[in-house]
Amino acid sequence: MKEKYILKIYRGTPGHQYFEEFEMTFEPSANVISALMEIRKNPVNKKGEKVTPIVWEDGCLEEVCGSCSMLINGVPRQACTALIEPILRQTNRDVITLAPLTKFPLVRDLQVDRTVMFESLKKVRAWIDSDGAYDRGPGPKLSQSKQQVLYILSTCMTCGCCSEACPQVSEKSKFIGPAIISQARLFNAHPTGALEKTSRLHPLMEEGGINDCGNAQNCQQVCPKEIPLLDSIASVGRDVTVQAFKDLFSLPDRD
Repeated sequence: MKEKYILKIYRGTPGHQYFEEFEMTFEPSANVISALMEIRKNPVNKKGEKVTPIVWEDGCLEEVCGSCSMLINGVPRQACTALIEPILRQTNRDVITLAPLTKFPLVRDLQVDRTVMFESLKKVRAWIDSDGAYDRGPGPKLSQSKQQVLYILSTCMTCGCCSEACPQVSEKSKFIGPAIISQARLFNAHPTGALEKTSRLHPLMEEGGINDCGNAQNCQQVCPKEIPLLDSIASVGRDVTVQAFKDLFSLPDRD
């Protein structure tokens, strides 16, 4: 492994973006976030010029919060778990390219605004309603297999990687994105959440809903948590079809 490598960063503000290179000293076990932190200590580019510190977003540093999403060598992923050494070995080059996600409004440098995802979660009521009661005894039992499915769905970080990889998500499209559909499935499968199932399905039946999915299947490939997004899309697709017939014939909801 070479002692030096280059971080090539696509930075700037909306309408004024440019590449800037930084020469880095290789450190075993270093990840992209730690490399960015080293630059922040002394923001001098490869040309020896003092520049403004790089802007990015991070939180937990253990792939839980989802805030450090960015394009690393063109692939959407979490910077906190992107180790420098495997990336260099995989590409067999001494350059790592970093860029902000393209499907969300740019704030500055590597930071984007993922507000649209959180607003979309509101549309599908991605929460469990509470009536204020504190103790009503144990709820219905869930099978172990169903618990396992719900757990993996619950690990979604709203990181935006799936939306970045999805060709249907763009400025010209209102597609709500794979993560939102999967979260609707999660809360519809909850015994209490199922009471609001119809309210979650109706937004997914509108423009930008599940019918706008083009089945490219990129989303599941890039999900950091390996969530079965394709299963979620298929499951919610079936629920939406059933709901459409219920609405058509004004049938009562039955689970």
